[in-house]
Amino acid sequence: MRLLFATIEPCPTFRPDVAALFGKFLPRFGVTSDLVAERAPGVAGEVSWGGGEALLISSRGGRSGRYAANLLHYALTLLRADRAKYQAIQVRDMPLVALLGLLAARLKKLPFFYWMSFPTPEGQIMLARKRGLSAGLMRYLLPLIWRGWIHLFLLYRIVLPRADHVFVQSDRMREDLERKGIARQKLTPVVMGVDLEVSVPERIAPADDARLRGKRVLVYLGTMARGRRIEILFDMLRLVRQQFPDVLLLMVGEAEDELQEKWLRKRADEAGVADATLWTGWLPNQEAWRYVRAAEVGLAPYPRGPLLDSGSPTKVLEYLALGIPVVANDNPDQERVLREGGGGLCVPHTARDFAQAVSRLLVDEPLRRAMASSGQSYVRASRGYQTLAKLVADKYAELLHAQ
Repeated sequence: MRLLFATIEPCPTFRPDVAALFGKFLPRFGVTSDLVAERAPGVAGEVSWGGGEALLISSRGGRSGRYAANLLHYALTLLRADRAKYQAIQVRDMPLVALLGLLAARLKKLPFFYWMSFPTPEGQIMLARKRGLSAGLMRYLLPLIWRGWIHLFLLYRIVLPRADHVFVQSDRMREDLERKGIARQKLTPVVMGVDLEVSVPERIAPADDARLRGKRVLVYLGTMARGRRIEILFDMLRLVRQQFPDVLLLMVGEAEDELQEKWLRKRADEAGVADATLWTGWLPNQEAWRYVRAAEVGLAPYPRGPLLDSGSPTKVLEYLALGIPVVANDNPDQERVLREGGGGLCVPHTARDFAQAVSRLLVDEPLRRAMASSGQSYVRASRGYQTLAKLVADKYAELLHAQ
């Protein structure tokens, strides 16, 4: 099977549900994909895409010009799809491009699939309302009306009802779409996973950083975007420090901009824990994982809400794959992973609840070891991308057989 696959992420992408699932593991089951995308900024020359061909556009100029050029690239590539070459057209997280893909699929008499990793129109509406008019009229109206309300109509009134199948991010997202009138049999959840061929703790030595010696190390790995509300970790650290004065919080990752990083550092200072917080900045995966391997507990705060509840966070899976027990809050997918896998403690998204759970793990080494082992076994059995790719490949085969 060969897909023509349009994605919102520039190529090459570090999104594992694109790079690992479609670029590495699905081809092993006979599912290849030609990727239609924008070339990632700063990437010159030929781009290697493990899933098939990379059909890229190098956009230049201002935001509106790039948007128009990209849309034209998607439209022409999809509408020129060769029916003899492809068995299906698939679009990820782009309602307007999906409308073009749906049209192309009907003209070519090919199945059309939509891959929904996030409810993007609702996210744009939320962004606009949170931003208000402070950033200017157009930066308020564009996400609210065009990328919000109009794309909302396209997605739920045209694209999803007429798609031959929809792959969603989680069981919760399937439930949300069912409530919007999309038939359950058209919805297949594909949760996030881990590439177990690279995330091998036995091959990843803990970071040899003098600043970690003699410390009880906690680690937060990943984005520090405003919406994640990771500032609760500083208040958590202040509470944990009362019982464990040698505790150290590792912040491995980067903020979305300099303003956000300054704000987070200020919050750590206000909580009185700046001297117990170590910021590494962005690191390549292998180097970041070395710092995770040096920690005793992995932290995974992920705020609750109608949009984020439909997500399938990867942080917990990465910690568990690397043999680190986790303290996470009760996002539905995180709660399921920890309940089924026994790899950590699941608590409400508050500093006090996180602090109590962390302290419980720090004081009980046998419990930490047991949870680390149990969680790692669970991830290896059910959340490796080799396993998930087999499920997706089987679903594609079933869908094509039914055509």
